[in-house]
Amino acid sequence: MATATFHKWLTHFTDTKKCSFSPASKGHQTLYFHHYHRHVCQGCCYLSMNGCREGHEQHARTRKPVGTIETRTLAAVASPAMAMYSLNMAISELKSEAPYGTLSGIVRVQVPIEEQVEAIDWLHSQNHLLLPRCFFSGRKHSPNGEENLVSVAGLGSAVFFSQPHPFSYWDWISIRRFLSERCPLVRAYGAIRFNAEAKVSSEWLAFGSFYFMIPQVEFNELEGGSMLTITIAWDNDLSWSWENAINALQETLCNVSSSIVNFPKSTPPTLILSSHNIPSNVDWDLAVNRALQMIERNDSLLTKVVLARSTRVVPTADIDPLAWLSCLKVEGENAYQFLLQPPNAPAFIGNTPEQLFHRKWLHITSEALAGTRARGASQALDRQIELDLLTSPKDDIEFTIVRDTVRRKLEAVCERVVIKPEKMIRKLPRIQHLFAQLSGRLRSEEDEFEILSSLHPSPAVCGFPTEEAQLLIAETEVFDRGMYAGPVGWFGGGESEFAVGIRSALLEKDRGAFIYAGTGIVEGSSPYLEWDELELKTSQFTKLLKLDLPQRQKVDCK
Repeated sequence: MATATFHKWLTHFTDTKKCSFSPASKGHQTLYFHHYHRHVCQGCCYLSMNGCREGHEQHARTRKPVGTIETRTLAAVASPAMAMYSLNMAISELKSEAPYGTLSGIVRVQVPIEEQVEAIDWLHSQNHLLLPRCFFSGRKHSPNGEENLVSVAGLGSAVFFSQPHPFSYWDWISIRRFLSERCPLVRAYGAIRFNAEAKVSSEWLAFGSFYFMIPQVEFNELEGGSMLTITIAWDNDLSWSWENAINALQETLCNVSSSIVNFPKSTPPTLILSSHNIPSNVDWDLAVNRALQMIERNDSLLTKVVLARSTRVVPTADIDPLAWLSCLKVEGENAYQFLLQPPNAPAFIGNTPEQLFHRKWLHITSEALAGTRARGASQALDRQIELDLLTSPKDDIEFTIVRDTVRRKLEAVCERVVIKPEKMIRKLPRIQHLFAQLSGRLRSEEDEFEILSSLHPSPAVCGFPTEEAQLLIAETEVFDRGMYAGPVGWFGGGESEFAVGIRSALLEKDRGAFIYAGTGIVEGSSPYLEWDELELKTSQFTKLLKLDLPQRQKVDCK
């Protein structure tokens, strides 16, 4: 039966891609208390720092690159406190200067710091009400730009981009307006919903269908040093002048602390009042068996579907998202850590091992990641588990679907695609997966949007074929995935990088945490074993929680 399923997948090589071109744009945020500055364009199109989206030729310039894009580097200083002083002096000088001669622009002012400070420590030292905020840490050995950037933490938004409609080509253009190869560290950090057509639940409402921000104040953790930066963005056509932008930046900077406290990479146990899985164990068995019936039907093209679970945890006290994130950071070098929190929203955090794509100029890499096993308690047991994963027919089908689908997506826009290695084991501290790396050369940098929109959702988080899998997910899952399993990362000038937002959680004050995990269902899957895989994938979060009330000892994140 497995051979028939594999053949059914091999014969299906078409995948319909949809692109939305919705009207209207809404909101530019410059301060953490979420002010909006906008005006109406012919009664139907809202102009903002997002840019007008379609039609109205007289506003076509809002889709062109801004007039000024510049990075100024000040003299290096010894500490973050001295960097704050330098930036405040620089702002005073900028205010006294004549405004830039262009109607729009973005200016980044950066101060190198000799002292090496972790970006997460800087962010943790700031007022948690200073929003929006973001954090992104790439893989240790992946190329992250000319400045050997390790991690980025950002506060406030010089520009932000968010809409309720699906992320479209014009949204990508609106972001690209503010980016340039001449200023590679001006980046827009954010995330995109797994399914923009799905009904949005209240906990995800403030994120929109996508949310990207270019921070007003940013702390860069470098290899061997640090950097504190400010960014000013303006566009007179969109009713946001240089004076507006610099005044708003000053207000944000007044709330930024220059005192940095190194907080321990451990957290006290968070005691649980309640824990609730959607679906329950019984409903999970029903859902998996229904998916298996669909896969085994002769008239169905479906060969794989990824079903997910949301675990709602209500603790006795509020969970600090950054404390949890700091624990995730010790999970290993082959993972991405992220935090994204718009105003009036929960914090979306995660520690994902899966890269969606990384682009540097025309060179692009992507990955196939599928099949999951726990690590062994001994070296001998670990090797035995590894061999079992490498030789499992069920896991090989799941992995091959993912790898070959990613390959075909890349071949559509690349001159040549190389897969090396074709299949190996990637080991993480608690889990091991089947893994392949794919690389190619884009025909044009303009193909970046096509890559993003075609690679997501991949069979690793959705299934195959995509439309059939999405339909079954929509019919089966009764919770909102939100940004879980969606693209998480950044756009930059000449370079962009996105991970897949798995191994993630949504932390909300007074509401606790929503912890998400999913698993691929293919022919041969067992509901019982797939539930165990969900437990394994969420263990990096659940190990920070304690049901046993008398215990008061600290939980070591390591």
